[in-house]
Amino acid sequence: MTDPIRPTDDEARALARDLLAAARIAALGTLDDDGAPVVTRIAFGCDAEGAAMTLVSDLSQHSRAMARDPRVSLLLGEVAGKGDPLTHPRLTLLARAVPVPRGGAEHAACADAWLTTHPKAKLYIGFADFGFVRFDVSAGLLNGGFGRAYRLSPADMGLAPA
Repeated sequence: MTDPIRPTDDEARALARDLLAAARIAALGTLDDDGAPVVTRIAFGCDAEGAAMTLVSDLSQHSRAMARDPRVSLLLGEVAGKGDPLTHPRLTLLARAVPVPRGGAEHAACADAWLTTHPKAKLYIGFADFGFVRFDVSAGLLNGGFGRAYRLSPADMGLAPA
């Protein structure tokens, strides 16, 4: 059997960057107390430097899971329009969750970037249990549609380290 992963090209890089730029939500995969995989939907975005991030409550199961084991995966790409959902592009990010300390300049910069793409978060962004997590992405797996699979580096996707 031949390798289904194609060589990364400019078209794949552009598609991955478009998916990242458009994403406002993601499916987040974490590991629970027993090591079982759990997938939840989260808000998603990138900061001003291009690092992937989210705003989460400390009360959530996935926040506690990321604190225990920072290995995560994220799935980006929404089905738009009609047709077979499996023909629509999607991007999986393999990453480590890195909490952003509250109260400093880094947290304030995250908040400024977040509110430009998630303005409704203004209602709860200042709550004591809410904080930012950046994702230190090690690789991306792009499915650009039928027969179009690629493995990408963070640089291919325009992602800055967390």
